[in-house]
Amino acid sequence: MAHVPHPFYLCRMSDSILPGQRLRGRGADTNRAGRFEATSREAYDDGWDIAEEDRTVRTEVREERPRSAINYNRSPDLPFDRSINPYRGCEHGCVYCYARPTHSYLNLSPGLDFETRLVARPGIASVLDSELRKAAYRVQPIAIGTNTDPYQPVEQTYGIMRQVLGVLAAFRHPVWITTRGTTVERDIDLIAPLAAQGLAAVSISVTTLDDTLARKMEPRAPAPKRRLQMIERLARAGIPVRIQVSPLIPALTDHELESVMAAGRDAGARYANSIPLRLPLEVSQIFQDWLQATLPDRAARVMGRVRELHGGKTYDAEFGTRMRGQGLWADLIHRRADLARKRLGLGEGLPPLRTDLFALPPKAGDQLALF
Repeated sequence: MAHVPHPFYLCRMSDSILPGQRLRGRGADTNRAGRFEATSREAYDDGWDIAEEDRTVRTEVREERPRSAINYNRSPDLPFDRSINPYRGCEHGCVYCYARPTHSYLNLSPGLDFETRLVARPGIASVLDSELRKAAYRVQPIAIGTNTDPYQPVEQTYGIMRQVLGVLAAFRHPVWITTRGTTVERDIDLIAPLAAQGLAAVSISVTTLDDTLARKMEPRAPAPKRRLQMIERLARAGIPVRIQVSPLIPALTDHELESVMAAGRDAGARYANSIPLRLPLEVSQIFQDWLQATLPDRAARVMGRVRELHGGKTYDAEFGTRMRGQGLWADLIHRRADLARKRLGLGEGLPPLRTDLFALPPKAGDQLALF
């Protein structure tokens, strides 16, 4: 992993894969330009009779000096109105990731760039501390991991998520965490005390129990069995855990819905939910390219069912249906999920978190009160 310790600045590479580049362990097989780019670039043979050296595409991390920590949203589809992103991009490389289009705002490709050209945000914990101290701040649960995974491999080097959790713990601030990264186990010592106060819960994403399929779809994420082990360890520490069977991919993983929920319950999860596959903006073509290259015999059937879910399109961004889908198949999936939860004794949403314990801790250097 290449580390570039200077303020954030990135230039986009060629839209196509360069000669000699090896994509082992990567999800996207393209680096096509994002939607804001006026031009595209293409790699081609320049005619020189010089053999290209094979080279693995490595992860590069740049640093961004954050000016704000909390992102606010007004989406009626989401159970939270604020979130924190310790990183931009995600090395897990999940080919279906709906967050890929956010890399276009950085003039980078939602394809290979998204999983190889990451942005770390050291200092965000200090910014968060300042924002929580503002007189106008009103506490509500903060979601972390809803865009890119805060426990992706780079967290082992930077420890930004741990710093953020330290601030939230100091303020006794509620937090929902979503991840598939094993480094969450490192922070059980911070999350468990928060959970004991009703201030924390964790969602673990498990899309399939098929190791081979998981490796193809999520090349640098932990194997399904390892994620179930994460659930077990978190639950054993007293942390409420939800298993997320998301995204549920029609004609590919939908048949596993009940078995994945059951495996999560057996590991200690108390809640379960599932969201059908979403393919916003550039993700649609990236996913379709992957399907054609990896599972060509299923590609037409999968995309046909995806279009059935979204009114004939590969994605419908309308509030109310974008995360649920529409039509007979969508209704059937949600009915199956409801029946599975009832049979397994699982709740659907995460437990409500307390907001009444929030308090400003003393600043470094503050004089203690005298009694």
